Amino acid sequence: MTDVPGNRPRYVPGVKYVLMLGALAALPALSTDMYLPSLPDVADDLQASQAAVQFTLSAMLIGGGFGQLVIGPLSDRFGRRLPLMVGISLHIVISMACSIAPDIATLIGLRILQGFFNAAAAVVAIAVIRDRFIGSDAARLMSRLVLVIGVAPLFAPSIGQVIADQWHWRAVFYALALIGLALVVIVWKWMPETLPVESRRGGRPRQIVQSYWFLLRDRQFMSLAIVPGLGLGVIMSYVVGSPFVFQNQYGLSGSQFALVFALNGVVLIISAQVNASLVRRVAPAKILRAGVLAQFTFGVVLLLIVVTGAGGLTGVLVGLWLIFATQGMIPANATVLALNNYGHMAGTASAVMGALKSGIAGIVSPLVGFLGGGALSMAGVMVGIVAMTVTVLLVGTPVYRKGGWRELEFQTHEDVAMDRKQ
Repeated sequence: MTDVPGNRPRYVPGVKYVLMLGALAALPALSTDMYLPSLPDVADDLQASQAAVQFTLSAMLIGGGFGQLVIGPLSDRFGRRLPLMVGISLHIVISMACSIAPDIATLIGLRILQGFFNAAAAVVAIAVIRDRFIGSDAARLMSRLVLVIGVAPLFAPSIGQVIADQWHWRAVFYALALIGLALVVIVWKWMPETLPVESRRGGRPRQIVQSYWFLLRDRQFMSLAIVPGLGLGVIMSYVVGSPFVFQNQYGLSGSQFALVFALNGVVLIISAQVNASLVRRVAPAKILRAGVLAQFTFGVVLLLIVVTGAGGLTGVLVGLWLIFATQGMIPANATVLALNNYGHMAGTASAVMGALKSGIAGIVSPLVGFLGGGALSMAGVMVGIVAMTVTVLLVGTPVYRKGGWRELEFQTHEDVAMDRKQ
């Protein structure tokens, strides 16, 4: 444990602590990525369209958005552990229900509920970080979490493919239920309560609405809070489109697709670890503004590759790698900057960010399927989202004004002390 300005105790995270938070934050990603290789099989088995099957992914994001809005304030009222335990327990029950879904409409409904309840894992993980860390320490920890969260895209599709090949795509949901059970045990035994009773906020509906209204009126907070959602939109546009692009359009097998997916996951992990090192020497606001512009440039390159057909499959992969190489420099820094002044209501603020993250990604990612589901629609949606990110930061924050990054510097000693009193 170390001290930070304002005499607030902070903890130096051990490997087990980072692994635990990473596993919690990765639960929604696991619920998506293990299921990915099965999408064509689900379409055949349930006699559903490609767009409808893709929407089972977006449905979980939409449910997760609403879930975080509810669970975030509850974690500020009752502490972090209780809402987390309840949410993961219900994730287990709903995963079992998904395994027996008779049609696509039922599966979509259950995926909305699954997203709603496993949102507890994501929102609490972020709130716990803000309970104990600020500034570059928080940015480094969030980047380190990506190393754990990145295991999901590396191995989850391959594991999901093996499970579906050996048994059935429905068995993937049994595996998700078992993962939830393991997390319940881990949280029960090793997850400390990070929100003291004296720091908890009232949970009456009026107080919750007032807190949300206060955050919604903070233009800079909202602008920064939107950025991780747009970042997830970039990833999810790739996620929902890639099984059909690589398997149907480019003829890859299920195992080859899983390998390509894993390679892209490696790039994301490396990008996040580069960010974790950079924030030791460079202000997160500077990294954020440079990362977004670089990602937009690489997005345009990918779009040109797809339109011209230059390089074929290899060209598309290189374009995607360039985009993912900058992804780790965007959401983590935007999240830290947005939460900077809201340690006294970290659960509620994290819920707003989480809801925007899931909601934006859930709304924009189906566009890939609706626009045709091919490489052109996937690349086009990705570029459009990054262009929106540049616009949001330009209009809503000072990050692109001369010297504007200084306005987004971390809390002063007085801010931290005030945060502690509140």
